[in-house]
Amino acid sequence: MKTISEKILEIVTSARLGLLAIPPESVRRKERAEDWSKQEILGHLIDSTMNNHQRVVRGALNAAANFPPYEQNRWVEVQGYNERDWEELVEMWALSNLHLCRMLDRLPAEALNNPCNIGKEAPVALGFVVDDYLRHLNMHLSQILETPASSCD
Repeated sequence: MKTISEKILEIVTSARLGLLAIPPESVRRKERAEDWSKQEILGHLIDSTMNNHQRVVRGALNAAANFPPYEQNRWVEVQGYNERDWEELVEMWALSNLHLCRMLDRLPAEALNNPCNIGKEAPVALGFVVDDYLRHLNMHLSQILETPASSCD
């Protein structure tokens, strides 16, 4: 059975080529003003990778129970992802996932039970955070690439 990091890297390797094939002029379009563009969704995925990196590091140190919640709409707005270079964002997303996966490969199994705050009422186990990252990644990539979300198994 593949590890979570192997699954993430497989998805990222495959999706990277699909993302780069999307014409940059089309990724900024929005169906409605309040929706995210494909480019903003990718920016959100970068934020997700970086936030989850912090959660995993802090979780490994058993110091993530009080991690601040993530205000996704404000983060996307503040960072101005829709004005950025598409190819640069694709590469940043791919490399940040590679970094996350290298760290996941080193994560002690016992750390997966450590509490981690993800903005819910009560902290969840770090293992849930890692598993949910894969689900979240698939969901948003399917929106960008306009394909059905792949199975997380």
